[in-house]
Amino acid sequence: MRFGTFGAWALSTTLAAGMAVADADTLTVFDWSGYEDPGFFGTYVEAHGGSPSYTFFGSQEEAFTKLHSGFSVDLAHPCSDAVRKWRAAGLLQPLDTSKLKHWDALLPQIKNVDGIEIDGQVWMMPFEWGNTGLIYRTDMISDEDISLQLMADPAYAGKVSLADAASNAYALAALATGNAANYTDMTDEQFKEASDFLRKVHPNVRFYWTDAGQLDQAMASGELVMGWAWNQSELNLIWNETPAKMMRDVTKGIATWVCGYVHMKSSTTSVDQVYDLLNALSEPASGKYIIESWGYPHANADAYPISDQETIKAYGFDDPNAFFEGSLFFDAVNPELEAKMLKEFERIKAGF
Repeated sequence: MRFGTFGAWALSTTLAAGMAVADADTLTVFDWSGYEDPGFFGTYVEAHGGSPSYTFFGSQEEAFTKLHSGFSVDLAHPCSDAVRKWRAAGLLQPLDTSKLKHWDALLPQIKNVDGIEIDGQVWMMPFEWGNTGLIYRTDMISDEDISLQLMADPAYAGKVSLADAASNAYALAALATGNAANYTDMTDEQFKEASDFLRKVHPNVRFYWTDAGQLDQAMASGELVMGWAWNQSELNLIWNETPAKMMRDVTKGIATWVCGYVHMKSSTTSVDQVYDLLNALSEPASGKYIIESWGYPHANADAYPISDQETIKAYGFDDPNAFFEGSLFFDAVNPELEAKMLKEFERIKAGF
C-alpha cells in the first residue's frame, strides 16, 4: 500500500519550508506505512512547516492491541470495520463535522458506510476506499485459469503471500468457500470450511506480509506468483513494468473496504492542529494525488473531475455503487467470531 518516493512537489515543499517541523511534528499519527507521504496533506505542510510525527502498524489487530495497552497518539487510520470495536473500548472521541471543511463534498456512499456514524455522532472521517484482491503474475498464470482456489494448488508451493491479519485472511477464505455473505457471522461449519481452506493455502505461503512493499518486491522478482493484497500493489507492479494485475471478476471473489482517520481520546495536541490535518487529507488535491499516484479512490467527490479520467474509469472509481456491488465488504465481524479468527489464524500460521 506504499510508494517509495514522494515526488518533486513534496521535495520542493519540504525544502521551501526549511525543514521547520517544530510545530508540525507535535501532531502524532498512528498509520499504515507509506501514509506519511506529504502528497496527501500539502496544505498542512504549508501551514505548519513540515509533516506530523508518524508511527506505523501492520494490521488493525496490532494497532488495537497497542492502543488498548495505553499507546497515546492524536489520530489513527483504521478501516470502517474496526471503528465500533475501538469506540466500545473507549479509544475514540467523536468528530465535529462543522470543523471538517470538506465534509459535505464527501461521497454519500462512503459517508454512509457502517462505522462512520454511530448513535448520531461521527467517529471516522473517510479518506480512501478500494479493493483487497488476488494479484497475480499474468506471464505465469492466464486470466482464464486464475482463481482464489488456485492459491491452495500444490504446484504453487512457496509462491503465494497473504497479509498477516486474521480478518483479511478469513475474508479471502469466505470468498473461496462460497461463504462471503456470512463473513461477519459464520456458523461453526462455515468457519471450519474457511479455516480448512487457509490450512491448504499455508504450505504455499512464502511469507505473511505486514508491509505491502515486501510483497511488491517479491512479485516483481518472480519469487511470488500470487498475493492477496491492495490496489496500490497492483499499480506499483504495473509502473515497474511487472506483468501483473488484480483479479476483478466479482464472480471469482474480491473484497472492498473504506478506511479513514479517527480522533483518539488520548490526543494531547490542539484541536485546531488536528483538524488542519484532517482538512488537508480530505481536500480535492489530496484526492487527485491518491487516485493518480496510489491507485486508490478518495472520499471527496470533487477530486474526480480534476483527476486522470482514464485511471478513474480503468479501476471503476467512476461508479461507487457498482464498485461495491457483488464484492465482500469488510464490515465489523461478530466479536466472538473475531476472537475465534485471531486464535485459529495463529494456529494455521504455526502449521497446526
